[in-house]
Amino acid sequence: MLEDKNRQKTSLASLGEFGLIEHLTKHFKLQHATTEKGIGDDCAVLSSSDKQTLITTDLLVEGVHFDLSYVPLKHLGYKSVMVNLSDVYAMNAEAEQITVSIAVSNRFPLEAIEELYSGIQLACDTYNVDLIGGDTTSSTKGMLISITAIGKANKEDVVYRNGAKANDLIVVSGDLGAAYLGLQVLEREKQVFKVNPQSQPDLEPYTYLVERQLKPEARKDIPRLLKELEVQPTSMIDISDGLSSEIMHICTQSKVGCNLFEEKLPLDPQVISTCEEFNIDSTMVALSGGEDYELLFTISIGDFDKIKGNPNLTVIGHITEENQGMNLITRANQSIKLKAQGWNSFDEENE
Repeated sequence: MLEDKNRQKTSLASLGEFGLIEHLTKHFKLQHATTEKGIGDDCAVLSSSDKQTLITTDLLVEGVHFDLSYVPLKHLGYKSVMVNLSDVYAMNAEAEQITVSIAVSNRFPLEAIEELYSGIQLACDTYNVDLIGGDTTSSTKGMLISITAIGKANKEDVVYRNGAKANDLIVVSGDLGAAYLGLQVLEREKQVFKVNPQSQPDLEPYTYLVERQLKPEARKDIPRLLKELEVQPTSMIDISDGLSSEIMHICTQSKVGCNLFEEKLPLDPQVISTCEEFNIDSTMVALSGGEDYELLFTISIGDFDKIKGNPNLTVIGHITEENQGMNLITRANQSIKLKAQGWNSFDEENE
């Protein structure tokens, strides 16, 4: 990422921790009646309601989850929020608040952290979420971001991973594999840049893929859509680690099997053409890519007519009895056992 050498840089030490937090959060406005007190005291205060509270947290580490050589800080701030909101929507709930904690080394001036927070603020404004607290501290190397999201839902609306039953349909929102390919494109351009720093990448043919990697959108619309359609999912999860891993989570927790159909997997045309260019199998990308942040869920077969033909949703398979295992049915009508080959943050290759 090219830096403007003439731009003023303010050291974080000149503000101190409390000064930094006040500076970064002064433009955030509270939007929820449940937020009694946001930033500025020892604790945030949330008023209770008759709904259930859902809490999720994610830790993102530089060099493991993101590479600042091609990830703009504003995009990183936005994506960090999306990762957490997606988990709330995957429980069929509404996200209301977040806390943000960051650790940064002294190589980051105030202006860099302002960029990060501008992305966080855009996410809060776009998704109607309150920033209510967090922490800032120093890091010996690089940047760490920890975000916690808090959501609400009626008890009867909350959807878990363990409710899928034999003959349920497996449904996915949006399309699959684009975020993974976006990462491959960015990594390739990074290697080109290392060899020839004068080269400017042409990302025009990969616009959709790069956007899906750098600025994903959590599917806030899907729980609302399902409510409008009067469909209550039997199980649900978000696709952060790849379709294959996620359906296996549902099957394991629900004690069922599944058949996914290769020909039903929704792929954007840019995914198909880029897979051909990179000589990668598009089905493998859809199954194992990860970071799509689409929602994967199961519904009763009786609800099929309510969702059929909806452009946001694709039926990609069905749930079977546990003893039938978890399988991909290929275009040639062969049954292949599913493997979880998605993201694993403890994998030695990622260290």
